[in-house]
Amino acid sequence: MNKYRKMAEKLVSEMTLEEKVSQTLYDAPAIPRLGIPAYNWWNESLHGVARAGTATVFPQTIGVAATFDEDLVKKVGETIAQEGRAKYNEAIKHGEHGIYKGLTFWAPNVNIFRDPRWGRGQETFGEDPYLTSQMAVSFINAIQENVDGNIKAAACAKHFAVHSGPEPDRHYFNAEISDEDLYETYLPAFEAAVKKAHVEAVMGAYNAVNGVPSCMNKRLLIDILRNKWHFEGHVVSDCGAIKDLHRGHKVAKTPYESAVFGMNNGCDLNCGGEYSELTKAVKNGDVLEERIDEAVIRLMELRYKLGILGEKNKKLDGIPYSVVDDKEKKELNEEVAAKSLVLLKNDNDFLPISKKQFKSIGVIGPNADSRKALVGNYEGTASRYITVLEGIEDYVGDEVIVRYSQGCHLYKTRKNASLSMATDRIAEARSICEVSDVIVLVLGLDASIEGEAGDAGNDFASGDKPDLFFPGMQTELLEVVCSYGKPVVLISMSGSAMDLRYASEHCNAIIQAWYPGARGGKAIADILFGECCPEGKLPVTIYNKVQDLPDFKDYSMKSRTYRFMSKLPLYPFGYGMSYNKYELKNVELNALKIEENRKISFSADLRNLGEYNSAETIQVYVKAPDSYVPNPQLRALYKIRCLAKECKHLELEISPETFYVYDKNGNQILNKGTYTIYIGLNQPDDRSYELTGNRIYKFSIDSE
Repeated sequence: MNKYRKMAEKLVSEMTLEEKVSQTLYDAPAIPRLGIPAYNWWNESLHGVARAGTATVFPQTIGVAATFDEDLVKKVGETIAQEGRAKYNEAIKHGEHGIYKGLTFWAPNVNIFRDPRWGRGQETFGEDPYLTSQMAVSFINAIQENVDGNIKAAACAKHFAVHSGPEPDRHYFNAEISDEDLYETYLPAFEAAVKKAHVEAVMGAYNAVNGVPSCMNKRLLIDILRNKWHFEGHVVSDCGAIKDLHRGHKVAKTPYESAVFGMNNGCDLNCGGEYSELTKAVKNGDVLEERIDEAVIRLMELRYKLGILGEKNKKLDGIPYSVVDDKEKKELNEEVAAKSLVLLKNDNDFLPISKKQFKSIGVIGPNADSRKALVGNYEGTASRYITVLEGIEDYVGDEVIVRYSQGCHLYKTRKNASLSMATDRIAEARSICEVSDVIVLVLGLDASIEGEAGDAGNDFASGDKPDLFFPGMQTELLEVVCSYGKPVVLISMSGSAMDLRYASEHCNAIIQAWYPGARGGKAIADILFGECCPEGKLPVTIYNKVQDLPDFKDYSMKSRTYRFMSKLPLYPFGYGMSYNKYELKNVELNALKIEENRKISFSADLRNLGEYNSAETIQVYVKAPDSYVPNPQLRALYKIRCLAKECKHLELEISPETFYVYDKNGNQILNKGTYTIYIGLNQPDDRSYELTGNRIYKFSIDSE
């Protein structure tokens, strides 16, 4: 037993029942007689400290995932933890204990982005369990860095465990899934967060899973999370999820019953007010006081770990506010943004362009000068924003004429409501096309229509997308701009996959920019003009059309994501172009068989044939014998930096768990038979080969 657990037990033993119950609410009041200050557990840090004033606003999480770079994710997490501490120190100095002031961050979101229509998919690390797990572990470890015995901040893996829309129905929705999908797809990232990163908190989801609401789901919260994975932190409800037990799911009749069901089935902390009923519940014999003790001990233990209670940590308490969004953080932010951009198309090496190449650039589109499209949801406030238009203007200065038109509203048919014609701004865009040598067209979405129910507007299903098309007049704008025969570069700013079929046929180049963070416009300009080289990879599949997908409410993984789909995508998971050409050669697997608990190594030569110092990602996919998953799965990745013209000889290791699959009881096992291992620079599918021509090295190897 660690010292903080002992201290927490002693403290809780001195509390009255009423005091203990008060601490199970997210806005926990002070207990002055015991020296316990008030504490609000709710804070956000999805891609930077959020909703608490100035902070470094990194690219949205889906963009961070596109870097395929675990070390970069670690730097993002370290920045969040440092700025979070600095802001907490200031809040405490001024006597503030309210919401968004604490050190318990309700991030990361490790749900699997199973369907591009889900508005909150932007918050995730994408559609693949392995990539999500690796990114989440790096992020959590960085947030929870240990400094002289205390952790800088606490992370929370959410939303446990089967949650990805639909947003309008989430307070009563029942996700029906098989055990195979549960263990192979929906649980691995949570398991990694608990077992590898020792995440301090897990948040229960709104929806039910196979008929049982997540925040009172004994199988999830006790049988799997506690008993199977030995999770030692606390479980917090999503906000209002305990209320949903009686209002939405209607498994309880009253707030009292909801509180009893939540506490008795493993939910320790209530983001809501229902747990105030627990004093009565204990006195009535419906909840054991020992269960309340257990929950509160977990909460107090974390407060000791953070240094909120007990001895002060001079190093952590001394982190100054001056670190927030400072010069170093801005530079990191630009680096992350540039590395998140995915080059999907580049006909005849059209990009990069130079200032000498064109006399005039037309910058058109509803997201071209939009700050909101930079940041996505759950965002902080940056000290400066750089839109795409501003990034281009800053880069070219007076050397190139830059002309701008919004082109159309983001999703409405008219920019000025009933006062103007539907095509009023498209007419202006036509004028820009006529006098420009090249067009940078910036389309997409933003968090006003793509995001969480209640945050996003209701025009698009409370944050979800009805389809994959660009909304409003954007598709018409795209067609008009392409009709002029001028070179067109499409910048798609969205948190999810869009229908890019027309663009792929008519645009010279396409960049998937996600929501690239507060300084995203500079990063985009740097890529456009060749100041740096694109290296992002798709963490999601870009489908041809929405008809290729099952019904949104169907939680079966069949025909979803690259792991289960049978139809060819437009742009595959793991794909992304570079200005360099890379060659992977002489790949040799240095093993005769797969054995439990024994690493396998392989050697390879990676040659950068281009002119840029940049990076490429070696991707390892595995097809296990008798696997429930029909297609090869990503099971290892290596981000390799190469100087221009450099050839690197690599000796790389593959972890034993790379080959494990889940049995029907959720245990990881090594199947007997022949495994197929694919090593290359992209996925081993027909569409990736068609787009890249890259060779994939294929090996067959037997397990013991």
